[in-house]
Amino acid sequence: MIDRRPPLSSLYEFAPWGPVLRLLLAGYPEIRPDGSARVAGRIGRTGWSLWLPGGMSSERPAAVEHVQRALARGGVEEVAFSAEIQPTGRTTLRLVWPCPAVEPAIGYPDLGVLVLVDGSVPEPWRRLPDPVPGAVPAPSVDLELLERTLREQMPDAIGATEEEIAAAEARLGVTLPDELKVFYRVTRARWEDWGDNYEAADRTSTAGDYDACDLESLNSVEPGTRHSCWNLDGKDAVVTPPDAAVQGLAGSPGWIVFGSNGGDEIAVDLTPGPGGHLGQVILVDHERSLGAELVADSFTDLVLGRTREQPRGRHEGLPAVAEVGGDGDGDLATVRAAAHPALEVLSIAAGDGAPFSLAPLTGLPRLRTLTADPGTLADPLEIAELTGLEFLELGPQEWRVLLDAGAVPRSLSAAAVRERGQDRGTVVAVANELLALWNRPLIEETVLEGELLPEA
Repeated sequence: MIDRRPPLSSLYEFAPWGPVLRLLLAGYPEIRPDGSARVAGRIGRTGWSLWLPGGMSSERPAAVEHVQRALARGGVEEVAFSAEIQPTGRTTLRLVWPCPAVEPAIGYPDLGVLVLVDGSVPEPWRRLPDPVPGAVPAPSVDLELLERTLREQMPDAIGATEEEIAAAEARLGVTLPDELKVFYRVTRARWEDWGDNYEAADRTSTAGDYDACDLESLNSVEPGTRHSCWNLDGKDAVVTPPDAAVQGLAGSPGWIVFGSNGGDEIAVDLTPGPGGHLGQVILVDHERSLGAELVADSFTDLVLGRTREQPRGRHEGLPAVAEVGGDGDGDLATVRAAAHPALEVLSIAAGDGAPFSLAPLTGLPRLRTLTADPGTLADPLEIAELTGLEFLELGPQEWRVLLDAGAVPRSLSAAAVRERGQDRGTVVAVANELLALWNRPLIEETVLEGELLPEA
């Protein structure tokens, strides 16, 4: 255990934490058989994850504000904490400080995900577009109508030269669709062409209902520009159905962004799905990390207002993703029922049945993520036979078995120690052993003891 104290002196005393812990005790504490209670949470400089009375409150309590001010003074983004509170009021409080090798959990007070390989991302963010040798432009493409409509809409626009268009293609490494070339021959969409005449600049920098960018700002959607996290996206899978217009990707060198609506990006698609058209127009939602939505079959349709929608090429069900056990209506009863050559992600939830064997998973070619609640595995050492895992989430006892046997899969890029209902000290100790195997920075923890007495 490492105890490093950043300049947060007020948070290294037990008393300032008392109001936060009392709030949590009044909410949804975990009560142990011996009458002790466990609470946990995360507080960051701009947000918090606390199960308060009435649920996840959007109003910031004064106790949380005090912690946030201390974090801001110390230049620390957030602190995760847990507390064991005895019936006598005797309390052990554990503070876990940010670690560059830990990706914080989203929406939970858990420790987070251990990033064992620096810079690694889940497989969907490494997925390249499938070839589309038979893709053709939509029948609605009409270059003459498009140019005539654009010139009527922007009679005073200044067009780009052929040399400027060729330079953009060379920079992007693609041949722009003819429709997009027509657009930029009509207007090069440069605001600086109009000085202080903002009305003219706005009028000559639009494509349908979207603000267009100039040629120098055209860019492709790189997966790294979209948010990804192992805790959520490592448990997701991307599948492009046979009739999908858009491939279910985080990004593609063929998604050429030419504008936005102020938040989302609008792009022409040179790598469409099997049901799409070359040069179709898609929307890349800034609030989503995977996939894109069809807006129009062609740029011509976009300018003429003939837009339509098709759900993004994304699928989160069998056979790529499966859950075994638990009490949900859609859960499978056995691991064997989930075993399928296309299975990528398997979650095993605690239920009333006996622990599961992982033997049916051996040899599955695409299995990359396994998560299992504590106590759900008949033999954790069977994990050693799953040679393609990149993300593994287990309880501390299951990790202990693998660590003691030297059987932690070396194929992993990320891992998590399932914390809900587990002792935070044990979780941190196991997590640091895993980080040490990959020579990653260790988690720093501070332990405080105090009395959580009733308020006067």
